[in-house]
This record gives sequence, structure tokens and C-alpha cells, in this order.
Amino acid sequence: MSNLPQTLRQLKFPVIASPLFIISNPKLVIEQCKAGVIGSMPALNARPASQLDEWLAEITETLAAYDRANPDNPAAPFAINQIVHKSNDRLDHDMEMCVKYKVPVIITSLGAREEINQAAHSYGAVVMHDIINNKFAHKAIEKGADGLIAVATGAGGHAGVKSPFALIQEIREWFDGPVALSGSIANGGAILAAQAMGADFAYIGSAFIATEEARALDAYKQCVVDSTSDDIVYSNLFTGVHGNYLAPSIRNAGLDPENLPESDPSKMNFGGDAKKAWKDIWGCGQGISAVKKVVPTAELVARLKREYQEARTRLAL
Repeated sequence: MSNLPQTLRQLKFPVIASPLFIISNPKLVIEQCKAGVIGSMPALNARPASQLDEWLAEITETLAAYDRANPDNPAAPFAINQIVHKSNDRLDHDMEMCVKYKVPVIITSLGAREEINQAAHSYGAVVMHDIINNKFAHKAIEKGADGLIAVATGAGGHAGVKSPFALIQEIREWFDGPVALSGSIANGGAILAAQAMGADFAYIGSAFIATEEARALDAYKQCVVDSTSDDIVYSNLFTGVHGNYLAPSIRNAGLDPENLPESDPSKMNFGGDAKKAWKDIWGCGQGISAVKKVVPTAELVARLKREYQEARTRLAL
């Protein structure tokens, strides 16, 4: 059993909804939390920066009202994702907003910085840092992160190449804190499998693209429904960091998904140019064959819970 902070220990269903660049919004986060999973969104989704103040107010006030009306079934906590890379010139402002609203969970990506962790810890937040290998995992914990998000092969958007079996095994040899596993998780059986490997939580993103609340184009949502792992392409062309993308969107942009050039990683950018790239090139993970239709967030989470219990029952036989 991992050593979990109280914020994560009280979560009844072991799922963290990953932050989806451009797509996640307050409406989606609120419905995720009400359904019992940790909802999240990137701070950079709020544009202009001043909108983050409004969005955090909306999320905290709505969830507080929900908790008052449902004291026996309160909402799960929510998380904000911070891109720690040097290209993010909004980081200081966005962390100030997180401190102001006491965001319960901070998810950090693309770099580990002690001052960001300290800012989160100043009011009691839990910091989960996403990593793609054991080396980066050590660095994240050394710089003060509370937990790790192991981004294994097959994850949507920015993803590593490590097998989840290898990555979780190596992390658990030295770390007993909270670990979430990301990579091709889109049904309840996969959630249970993540726990069996040693993770505390499943980190699920792509399945939430095909929800009614997600801020994605209808064509994007339908492409998720219609696609399988055969339609996923791994490339660093679009942001400078390797990630998984839907081949049909690459073709629609006039590119050949089977012959993409390599990008210069030193020129990675997560500002306005990146938003333009991600608007036309759709990130997605390999687990999407489990997604059969566009549904409300509550219905998706209900399916995951049902499948999770069915998987537990099968193993108990």
C-alpha cells in the first residue's frame, strides 16, 4: 500500500482524468469531479491569462455548492496542470492563481522546479509530476514532488516509449508514494491492471475527449470514436516533444503520417504557436478502441466503474 497524502487517500475511485490541452475546461472538470474522479485542466487553456482567475472561481464555487448539497457523496478534488518548461511565460502568474484558490492537486510537466513545488505546498496542495522514465522520476522527487505520473508508451499527447510494466517496476523499487499510470487506459479492466502493476491510480485522458462536455470539435470526437490503435502516430514534429496523434488529422493537415520529419527538440514551444498546431493535429492515445460513442462525462465514468467492478469480480472467482 502506497503512502498517500490525505487529499488522494479519500478518492473512492482510483482515476485521475488527465489535463487535455485546449480541450479541458471548467465544465468538463466539474463533471469529472462530481462523477468521482479527479478532474484536471492545463492552466494554459485559459486564454487570456486573466481568464484563469474566472475559471478557478467557477470550479471551486460550483464544487463547494455540490458538496454542500451532497454531504454523503462529495465531489473528488480537482487538479491544475502547469507546464514548467522555460517557454511558458505565464507560469508565475498561473501559480499565483492556484495559490489564491488553493487548488488541491498540481500536475507539473516538462521540468521539475523546487519553487513551484514549494508554492503548492505553502497551502497544502499535492504535487504530481509526470515522467517518462526512472531518471526523470528521481529528479522530480528530489526537487520536492509528492507523487509521480508514469507516462508509458501509448499515452495520448506527449508520451514516452517505456512499457508500463518496466516503468512501474523501476519506480516501485525505491518510491512508495503516490503513482498514477498513463498509457492506453480506457476501460475498467485496465484501471485494475494498473493497480495490479503497482500504480495507485489510472491516468485517463483520450476517453474524455469523446464526451459532451469536452471542448473539442465534433469531428475530433467522432474521430476518436471511429479510430483504433492502428490510427495513432508517434511524432515530435508538432511541439518538439514526442507524442501520439490521430493519423486522420495529420492527413487533413496535408501531411503524410507515415513520412513525418523530425523536429528540433530545442525549439519546443507551448505558447500561441503550439495552440495553433494542436488545434489541427489531434492528440490521442492507443486505448481508444474502447470508446464507442460520444457520451456525457458521467456516463463514461459510470462505464469505467462498472467495468472495474466486473474485472474485480472475475479475478475473485
